Formats: sequence, C-alpha cells, structure tokens
Amino acid sequence: MAQLVEAIDKRRARRALSDKPVDREVQNRVLQAATYAPSCFNKQPWRFVIAESDESRNKVIENLADGNYWAKKAPVYVLIVTNPDYDCRMSDRRDYALFDVGMAAMNLQLQAVEEGIIAHPLAGFDDVRLKQLFSIPEENILVTVMVLGHPGDSSILNENHAQSEFSS
Repeated sequence: MAQLVEAIDKRRARRALSDKPVDREVQNRVLQAATYAPSCFNKQPWRFVIAESDESRNKVIENLADGNYWAKKAPVYVLIVTNPDYDCRMSDRRDYALFDVGMAAMNLQLQAVEEGIIAHPLAGFDDVRLKQLFSIPEENILVTVMVLGHPGDSSILNENHAQSEFSS
C-alpha cells in the first residue's frame, strides 16, 4: 500500500486521549500541513485559533456538547474559522470557503497521523458562545473545533465509543 494511502487508512475519529501536551513543533507541523492545502486562487480562507492555555481550553470545554465528554482531556483545540468572503464566490452560488477549509482540515488530520497524534474534528459545540469568547467576528463561520492530543486510555469512553475506537 502506498504511504499516503496508509496515512489515510490510519486516520480515524479516535476519542481515547491522553492529557500529555502536544509539542509546539508538532503543532506547527500540523498547522503548516493545513496551510499547504489547495484553495481557490490560493486565497487560503482558513483561520486557526489555538486553545492551549488552561484558560482558553476551559472556554472550549465549557461549550462542548455532552456527547464530546471525551474531548475534555485534550491538551489542544484548534478552532477552524472561515468566511465566504475570504474565498472565491461564483455567480452561480459556488462559494469555495467551506470546501477549501475542508481540504485544510484533512491535511491537518493526515499530518497528525504522521506525527502519531489524534486530530478529531467536532461539530458538537456552542458556536455562538465560542465565537464571542474568542473574539471571532459574528459573520465568520466556526466550521469545526479540531481536538489534538496523544492517544490515551480507552477506559474513559462509554461503551459505544469504546467499541468504535478500534473498529476500521
């Protein structure tokens, strides 16, 4: 199997996290990979807000949906933000911002696999409140909160999540 296909195959929505810090160099490489994603006319419509301090992590933790209980151990959250005006907007309603941000998020996840860390995108969060807490303009879209962390003990997971942790 080719190396890239192996990385794609290894990428899973893992939830068993350790609270071990993610080295700054690793974070930088993961974010750098995200910025290498293609975008319409190279507009790079993504913005990343990093929540790593206890204060900023707690802001995220307090605004996660109950189903994301497992994500509260994460040492790093990356809030991925865009705005349709940051990217190509075609007359036939093809707005590329979300598409291009999705490619950046996938690059981020693939680099995380290469680094041996988990990168798990979340949809369950209070986007209005997080945008307020992190001074993200109201007109912007908080697309996802990406959880970054080292693999950890799966015993903290509920039965459903524990079963899916090791399925392929």
